[in-house]
Amino acid sequence: MTKDKALERALSYYDNRDGGYFRDLARLVKIPSESQHDVGLPHLADYLENGVRPMFESIGYACKVYDSPFDDAGPVLLAERIEDPSLPTLLGYGHGDVVLGMEGQWDNDLDPWSLTFEVDRVYGRGTADNKGQHLAHLAALRSVIEARGALGFNSKFCIEMGEENGSKGFREIIAANRDDFSCDAFFASDGPRSHVSKPNLTLGNRGGCHFDLVCDFREGAHHSGNWGGVLANPGIVLAHALATITDAKGRILVDGWRPPLPEWVREALKTVERDAGANAPRMDDDWGEPGLTPAQKICGWNSFEVLAMVTGNPDRPVNAIPPKAVARCQLRFVVGTEPDRIVSHLRAHLDSHGFTNVEIVPQSGSDGVKFSASRADPDHPIVKWIGEAMNRITEGNCAMLPNSGGSNVTAIIGEELSVPYIWLPLSYTACSQHAPNEHILVPLMREGVGLLTQIYWDFGDAEAGLKR
Repeated sequence: MTKDKALERALSYYDNRDGGYFRDLARLVKIPSESQHDVGLPHLADYLENGVRPMFESIGYACKVYDSPFDDAGPVLLAERIEDPSLPTLLGYGHGDVVLGMEGQWDNDLDPWSLTFEVDRVYGRGTADNKGQHLAHLAALRSVIEARGALGFNSKFCIEMGEENGSKGFREIIAANRDDFSCDAFFASDGPRSHVSKPNLTLGNRGGCHFDLVCDFREGAHHSGNWGGVLANPGIVLAHALATITDAKGRILVDGWRPPLPEWVREALKTVERDAGANAPRMDDDWGEPGLTPAQKICGWNSFEVLAMVTGNPDRPVNAIPPKAVARCQLRFVVGTEPDRIVSHLRAHLDSHGFTNVEIVPQSGSDGVKFSASRADPDHPIVKWIGEAMNRITEGNCAMLPNSGGSNVTAIIGEELSVPYIWLPLSYTACSQHAPNEHILVPLMREGVGLLTQIYWDFGDAEAGLKR
């Protein structure tokens, strides 16, 4: 059969809402695989054993499940189809765990564990992040196998069940089983594309560092009339400390947090447009690093955020000076930032501004880094091939970003397996992932299924594929 037949099979499966892609997606979404609390732990194994394993095995993959070395983290499934040891091997990836369902917070009281169709939107927890995306890969792989009788390359695919909890244990599993996960390149889908109407590839991710800034000054609150003016207010001190980290427009002021911006990265992002769709918030053009485009700010630079801040009791304030103030903070950082010195650079900065009384409490390990930053070499043969294939398929309408703005397991894969990594995101930035109303766009995901089918077909084609 031809590539056209494989594409026809894939799109027919996607378009069949009663018995195809959306039936399978509904079955996967129904599993409440929340990895951020203990209640969800039993569902993580269920997702692998009863959710995706049967689908992989039905198309000739051998599956193995690796338990996490940590009791509070989910397992990992590796599906493997080796057709010829002499052929190149692609490692795919998806995560079946999700953030909290946030029941009762969705519009019109939608059930996060069921699919709801509304014009071109399909709502449900995990539809975009990431169940719908790795299901698209499964659809493409199945279609190529059924049309050709083989892939024409070796395929491994891992499904992680703890990405939303910081991928705890994922590195350890790969490090202990490197031969099992060995491959020539990593190719997967997660996160949103930069422009809602244009596909793009990304070659890595920003890293993420989480920490609390804490002003803990004394025991108990004290009457603001009797003590106001003589007791330092932790909320005011913390606010002033935060004001030294960026200026009033979000420009980072901490030495060591301002990364290098290589010329190739600047140029690659210079003409990349960002369009999150009709319902996305409007970008603030004067926010962040001056002189950079939106794509350069998100993919080529660091960003500091205050995620939450509290002092006293905002719901029931009393006339008293609170004893403590806390801000949960985050630095999204790119390659070139020293991850093990993020906290020490901030410590030196706060001390130099007189804020020795502000404590820094990392939220992951000793340095607060949950995920490291990553960028693959754009000149690697497989990276170049996939980039050229996408440009051929889309008639030149595909950008290649040095990295995305989010954070995930890319660096773990690169560091542990020493392979290049390429992402083809199938969602869009206004999909409400990590929030109520998470959804996918029907035409966008359909396009993704088609793109994946053609890439997999060409990769296994002795004539069009990567030279062996």
